[in-house]
Amino acid sequence: MEDKQLLTVETSGKWLGGLKTSLSIRDFQPFIVDEPRNLGGTDEGPNPVELVLGALSSCTSVMIAIIAKEQNFSYEHAEFKNEGTIDLQGLMGVEGVSPHFQIVNFEVMLKTNESDKRIAKLKEAVESRCPVMNLLLDAGVKVESNWIA
Repeated sequence: MEDKQLLTVETSGKWLGGLKTSLSIRDFQPFIVDEPRNLGGTDEGPNPVELVLGALSSCTSVMIAIIAKEQNFSYEHAEFKNEGTIDLQGLMGVEGVSPHFQIVNFEVMLKTNESDKRIAKLKEAVESRCPVMNLLLDAGVKVESNWIA
């Protein structure tokens, strides 16, 4: 049996009043996480679920770079667009309604001359190894991904 290779990541946060939090990660400048005005915030930063979607894009981008190198897959450019739907009743405590995403639509646009078969192989590997994708899938979120060359 293979030894585990564990990586620990850390963040810290400080409540700033209302629905606003200052979030710190490593040595980067702290940034504000807030809710839009229509949800009671001051709209001074992205909200937590927007950050999850952003994490999905950036994690997929990292995994594409790693796996493309492993597969000798050539690409010039990658862009991501995603949309998640949440039933606000879950946030309000309605019994039986999940507070997390109901569905996430995720689009990956690659500029590549690789074949559809090679793109499908890359997609399969990336989606099976991306930590954020698997966090969503393991939570039972329906993720519909569309990879376009």
